[in-house]
Amino acid sequence: MSVLAHGQWALPDSPYAMWVRGELDEYLRLPDDGTRVEVIGGEFVVSHAAGYPHAGILTDLTGAFEYAKRTDPGFQWRAVQTINLDLVDIGDGYIPDMVVVPRDIDLRNRVDNVLYVYPEQVQMAVEVTSESNARNDREPLFGRSRATKWSGYARCGVPYYLLIDRDPRQPGVTLFGEPDRAEGRYRALESWKFGDPITLPEPFGVELDTLLWVPWPA
Repeated sequence: MSVLAHGQWALPDSPYAMWVRGELDEYLRLPDDGTRVEVIGGEFVVSHAAGYPHAGILTDLTGAFEYAKRTDPGFQWRAVQTINLDLVDIGDGYIPDMVVVPRDIDLRNRVDNVLYVYPEQVQMAVEVTSESNARNDREPLFGRSRATKWSGYARCGVPYYLLIDRDPRQPGVTLFGEPDRAEGRYRALESWKFGDPITLPEPFGVELDTLLWVPWPA
């Protein structure tokens, strides 16, 4: 089972500064088993690697973008999993399940062997919820003061956010857009149920098969 930990104790520096310097994992003595640490709303959050259905959804997404790349020489988007996203404007550091970037950005980052990408390089962020940390991927609950990745992506101007929510109480896919950077909010553009065929609207135009996308066990 996934375990989520929120850091609320003293560190030698801010969680964000340590994350950017690559020191936070070592300081927390995290195991090298897929455990990831992110800084969300100024606090560090530790979570274990997700399960197979979660990974399968990301494989389906990658395959859809690769198919579009192979069949359309002019297709300009590349999907990249689990990279370090430095949200320097708000002092957060995320490891999105996936980001979609322009192909020229993808090529340059590969050649330059970069460790971090930045929100202005990202056209769409993608998160698949897990039972332990779904609340960090969604819109903040009413009255909740701490930010989430949903609001962080919006504050940093990421144009689109695709949320794949595996919660059995509300499973489905929502594409958010039109970020309001001042308010840290998105507008919901389209929603789909698991099992529905999905065509992401332009500028992507990618078709997704969701027949094998399932909620986590109730």
